[in-house]
Amino acid sequence: MQVGLTHWQFLQLFGRHIPSGGPGELESNNPDERKRGDELVRSDISGKLEINCLSCHNAHPGQDHAEYAVQIARQNYRWAAAAACEFGSVKGIAAAQIDTYDPLMGDAIATTYRENTFDHLKKVFFDIVRKVPNERCYFCHSNLDLSKDGSEKWTADEDVLLAAGLSCVDCHRNGLDHNIIRGYEGEDAASKNPLAASTTCEGCHTEGRLGAPVPEHPGIPPVHFEKLTCTACHSGPWPDQKTYRTKTSRAHALGVHGVKKTDEMLPHIMSPVFARQHDGKIAAHKLLWPAFWGSLKDKKVTPVSMEIVKRTARRVIGRRMLLPSGDWPALTAEHITKALTLLSSNESMEGEPVYICGGKLYRLDESGKLREPEEHPAAQPYLWPIAHNVRPAAQSLGVRRCEDCHSTDGPFFFGDVAVDTPVVSERDSVKKMVEFEGIGAFYAWAFAFSFVFRPWLKVVALVSAGLIGIVLLLYGLKALACVVKTLAEGD
Repeated sequence: MQVGLTHWQFLQLFGRHIPSGGPGELESNNPDERKRGDELVRSDISGKLEINCLSCHNAHPGQDHAEYAVQIARQNYRWAAAAACEFGSVKGIAAAQIDTYDPLMGDAIATTYRENTFDHLKKVFFDIVRKVPNERCYFCHSNLDLSKDGSEKWTADEDVLLAAGLSCVDCHRNGLDHNIIRGYEGEDAASKNPLAASTTCEGCHTEGRLGAPVPEHPGIPPVHFEKLTCTACHSGPWPDQKTYRTKTSRAHALGVHGVKKTDEMLPHIMSPVFARQHDGKIAAHKLLWPAFWGSLKDKKVTPVSMEIVKRTARRVIGRRMLLPSGDWPALTAEHITKALTLLSSNESMEGEPVYICGGKLYRLDESGKLREPEEHPAAQPYLWPIAHNVRPAAQSLGVRRCEDCHSTDGPFFFGDVAVDTPVVSERDSVKKMVEFEGIGAFYAWAFAFSFVFRPWLKVVALVSAGLIGIVLLLYGLKALACVVKTLAEGD
């Protein structure tokens, strides 16, 4: 892999939140895929991490994916599925065994099955369902918003679609190929699954699928539906003057035993960020600022191998700078300069060593001094759209007044997006939301400022209409009087 992770290392980091397969099923005798010889030996002990169908399709409440994550950490790959199901338990740790351990002959790692789950024919009932229960989705697809109101689940409402009785797989469908529909407009799966185009927000609510009501949106100008996605107004946390931090299952190992629970734990994910998508529409997003050491060659930045970074980081940062909370170490310009100098002396480096963080690229000049940080595409934040939790119409943006968005200090355009960086001098940096929306800041402000006078404009328009009506009425009465007089003279 590009950052120097072997498939073995990838499994140790992320195997807890994947249904296995892929890198977990590589042949152990393929040295090109296992770049280090010791991993060849360890994979023979641990076995393959094959696809675990039970992780999604087991409807029994005893299915425990947190236990599955424990087995991954222990490198008990071939035993993980059995340990996570409701009637099996596994003792032993593959990672603790010597390189000559034979899992087929030894008993240091063994599976024990609960006898009361088997009938007199030694058969067991698997509660396998085609329609995956919601609870099986939550372990990998949960969020925790660290807002000013607290991070406890009871402070937030349930997704309105789930409250209405829908399940995750009602919208996120798939066939035997397991190509799961994401529900985005213009999704690539539309050419393979005829329901993909109609399983979006607009698809369901305009066609009335699954009992979805047809929205009316009274009083909202049609241009909003050309410029905004449905999720811009109906999904994610309500925007505030500054973005919140959000923890996710995959990034922060939510639900896994023994992980750090602090709010400061990296990575720092910001939300909601209203940004323009590739289709030109503005949507709510989560945002992550990249921070990595790289090499610059032909204006392109490539991440440096993790092994090289670890050796360099130990010499520059050291353990004393690492915080128990899991937050950023306090980096200074001197730290960055020293690290880049060390990387430039590494013979395996191809190109100029650089550091990416906080939306900037750091590099040394010809004399070995740190230049002023500069913009670079590789330093731009990563954004991915928010779809849940879905809020009902009564809680959507704009339900109170247009000023929910169109005010001179409204967070939709002028909220602060925190710039996350380990560099101490840049910790308080922010960007305005409008910078991610592709709209001029002055134009957005001037348009919002016009809403201050719009109530008066309505009053003036109504008064003017009344005056015009009175004038027309007077002239009408005068004309009627003339007609009556003419008729009277004719008689």
